[in-house]
Amino acid sequence: MNILLINHYAGSRRHGMEYRPYYLAREWQRLGHRVRIVAASSSHVRSVAPRISGGLQREDIDGIEYFWIKTPPYHGNGIRRVLNMLAFVTGLYRHGRELTADARPDAVIASSTYPLDVFPARRIARRSGARLIFELHDLWPLSPMELGGMSRWHPFIAMMQVGENFACRNADALVSMLPRAEEHLRAHGLGPGRFHYVPNGIDVSEWTAAPELLPDAIRARLDQLKRDGRFLVGYAGAHGLANALDYLIDAAKLTQDDPVTYVLVGQGPEKAGLQAKAVGLGLSNVEFLPPVSKSQIPALIGEMHAMFIGWRRKAIYRFGISPNKLMDYMMAGKPVIHSIEAGNDLVAESGCGVSVPPESPSAIADAVRRLAAMSAEQRQSMGARGRDFVLAHHDYRVLAGRFLDAMA
Repeated sequence: MNILLINHYAGSRRHGMEYRPYYLAREWQRLGHRVRIVAASSSHVRSVAPRISGGLQREDIDGIEYFWIKTPPYHGNGIRRVLNMLAFVTGLYRHGRELTADARPDAVIASSTYPLDVFPARRIARRSGARLIFELHDLWPLSPMELGGMSRWHPFIAMMQVGENFACRNADALVSMLPRAEEHLRAHGLGPGRFHYVPNGIDVSEWTAAPELLPDAIRARLDQLKRDGRFLVGYAGAHGLANALDYLIDAAKLTQDDPVTYVLVGQGPEKAGLQAKAVGLGLSNVEFLPPVSKSQIPALIGEMHAMFIGWRRKAIYRFGISPNKLMDYMMAGKPVIHSIEAGNDLVAESGCGVSVPPESPSAIADAVRRLAAMSAEQRQSMGARGRDFVLAHHDYRVLAGRFLDAMA
């Protein structure tokens, strides 16, 4: 089968996030399918931008065909990002025939966060006689409405709603990373039997190979903390508003007399404010470390006793969540403190940690003390349940097969 996967933000091991298109394409190729990924040249989530000359650039990455559509750079969520989106969608119309000239697709997947690419994707699919698959990452326009407070009458929101309705009514199948989204999508025109849940996952090979060593300074600091008898609660990832790390700092205040150190590794717009808050509270049990590479994440998590992931209390999470960070924590076999109120909870479902209400420093502190009081064997058993759960349900080899079933 020839698969054309359209994802504005698609990345690779060479370019950085987002990785899901790369992992799925690689597994489909191993099964004998030909995959072509179409993405924008400029994306805020990639660490390395592709080199592009002209309006369309082809690149081979690990045997996967990538086509980069030239789009203008942007920062933040202002008008330049909207122009970037429109440039990508326009480029899909302009280059549609070039993308399919030598490989007529059997399936066309529209897989961007926003739903506007479904319009050119449907055109390409109809011209090729292919099935149209819409992959839902987030619920737009509901997410910017509920998280960003945008009015339903805003022109941008109205445009996104038209796109979502069009996708629901015209896609042959809809693949969602959110397990509880079907009812909402049915209300917008999705027919029965067309909803398929395929969450985020992990690449097992990244965890079975010998992990890349941490930078010397980070490894030395973590070794010193453990020699001092500290129980290490780790966080690895973006330091943004949505990550609810301010409540973890408040929990550190409540446990400052316990032999616990909170290790926050990463970067993001909230990091400076979190550091200032820790200083203002006079905390000596919080460590802010620089980000590490993706290949060093297994080694980093391996140094921790437990991991933290938190969410704010937002109604949008009623449709479920599918965070890559949590997959890493579980695959590492570490117990997880999950501060959450959502339509699903993989930590509770797998029994790999302690789930607590969101935005509650006291609940986080109690969970930390509970895990610290356990024996190493008890924590190891708890972490092993998470690893077994991920291998059974979130291995990309499993997920790629489920996605293929949706395309059949």
